[in-house]
Amino acid sequence: MDKLVGNKIHLRKGVDLQVAYTPGEKPALVFLHGGLGNRFNWRSQYEFFLKQGREVLAYDLGGNGDSTAYSRYSLGRHQRDLTRLLKKFHIQSPVLCCHSYGVPLGLEWSRKHTVSGLILVAGGTHDLAPWWEIPLMKFFTWGGRYLYHLPFIQSLTNKLSSSRAEKIERFFAESPVPKTYHPYKALEIFWGYNFFKKKYRVNKFKIPILVISGGEDPTFTESMGEDLSKLFPLGKHLHLPEGGHLLIAEYPEIINREISSFLSQL
Repeated sequence: MDKLVGNKIHLRKGVDLQVAYTPGEKPALVFLHGGLGNRFNWRSQYEFFLKQGREVLAYDLGGNGDSTAYSRYSLGRHQRDLTRLLKKFHIQSPVLCCHSYGVPLGLEWSRKHTVSGLILVAGGTHDLAPWWEIPLMKFFTWGGRYLYHLPFIQSLTNKLSSSRAEKIERFFAESPVPKTYHPYKALEIFWGYNFFKKKYRVNKFKIPILVISGGEDPTFTESMGEDLSKLFPLGKHLHLPEGGHLLIAEYPEIINREISSFLSQL
């Protein structure tokens, strides 16, 4: 049985999230996927730590994967639903594992809630959208997404997304570029995101934080990863020179090893 299939969880009126959850050793690992993604993005990590007996939870953000769409998207709504979800499973002080646009959600949630640590992969605090992303995603929102009904377009996008595309075929099979409207609309909340717009105290984040970047990732560079890790008193940076934006699928053994080491030091 595939544990990542999960179940539909009703959180509030009009909102049902698709959630994979398995109880186990604490602190729980809670996996937050990035833009246009879903819970299956974290398959390698979910299954690895499930076998280790760790409490694990992965879910599709509202408007993504098999979760229902929001009437309006905001980081606030995502945060409130994450709070409801963790309360439902009695999860306290988790380790948030965040990929890409999942990083802002993890950082914002950690401002107001207790976490044991943060794993931040290929995502940062500001300037998250390269110059070409906004017009491209608007094109897909307006109708360009229908091109992805053509199999060769999906295949071409996969090859452009990662130099290791042939080695992560399952990742792309489970996370094809969406053909529906809402995943693209949901991206807009991140385009102007800036962690520093709100008053905050970095010292509040006196928790272990591991930042991971890839040398072939044009959206989150080594220097961005280094700068992000230096923001926090206990921040550390791991850079994989041959890694792309999909590090969690491209180098699962390394990522799993680093998370294991991270957990051992809590």
